[in-house]
Amino acid sequence: MRTKFGFLIIALACVFTASISVLAEGPPPWAYGFTTPAGAAAPAPAAAPAAAPAAPDPTPRHVPGSDKEFVRQQIANQYGPADWFPGDHGPMPDIVAHGRQQAMIAACSLCHYPNGKGRPENAGVSGLPISYFIQTMHDFRDGLRKSGDPRKANTNRMISFAKNMTDDEIKAAAEYFGAMKWTPWMTKVVESDTVPKTRANGGMFLTLEGNEKEPLGQRLIETPVNAEETEVLRNDHSGFIVYAPKGSLKRGEALVKTGAGRTTACGLCHGEDLRGLGPVPGLAGRSPSYIGRQLYDMQAGFRKGEWTSLMKPVVAKLTDDDLIAVTAYIASMTP
Repeated sequence: MRTKFGFLIIALACVFTASISVLAEGPPPWAYGFTTPAGAAAPAPAAAPAAAPAAPDPTPRHVPGSDKEFVRQQIANQYGPADWFPGDHGPMPDIVAHGRQQAMIAACSLCHYPNGKGRPENAGVSGLPISYFIQTMHDFRDGLRKSGDPRKANTNRMISFAKNMTDDEIKAAAEYFGAMKWTPWMTKVVESDTVPKTRANGGMFLTLEGNEKEPLGQRLIETPVNAEETEVLRNDHSGFIVYAPKGSLKRGEALVKTGAGRTTACGLCHGEDLRGLGPVPGLAGRSPSYIGRQLYDMQAGFRKGEWTSLMKPVVAKLTDDDLIAVTAYIASMTP
């Protein structure tokens, strides 16, 4: 009889069947929120006098559709961040709402949002199977999940959180987010030769003022529709837009649905329309940046969890261009 974990091994192999970059190319910077390859020398910043700590900003802040009011210090409070739309979810476990300051565990809702949708620099966690969520946290805790790009500091924070969380806290977070249905919030996926100029900011690309464009090239850019709503106000109702090279969606659809002679169709394990199947997570409508870097991390050996040993041979023939195409197509899907 096929065990639950045996089934999940096979199932997860199908996820990574769909897309991966060639190992020799290194981690794709766009998936990790950087503009240069890992290990590239960065220009030395100009020396500047130390700035005085910013004074608290007492200005009341609001977001469209919410009757709540917060000041800047409340919005990004690690141990009790703003919850603009409490009607979106049930009671939050304390670990989700406040974390545990004595152990330096930030509230899950700070980065992943109260509705679990997450952001390009982390992960959307709502709608994940509970067993998958728990196993992922154990992989962080046990040193089996790291980032292929050493500059990605929030992965190291997650490792620290997982090591300090109790099993009950992990289970409570898994059940809270697992009870929510995943609904994508990508405004759209746009195929284009050009993209608005952006800057890297904490693992996410933010558009610059002025509406200037630059060549997209062979990369995928995921950016907030409204930078202030996302980065300053942390509005979990404000979505994202994805820019992909022309032809990506058609090419990605072929790889996802049929394997295109290079791999195995993702739906065999992730269910019809990639909505998930049992303990296997759904992929449709999730962040292409997140999926892209996880695929690379698996291929390059930075993720070594319970079910990852079958991934490398499955994804070995796929290129970085394949990764861009597949992740763009997955982001465009509606579960």
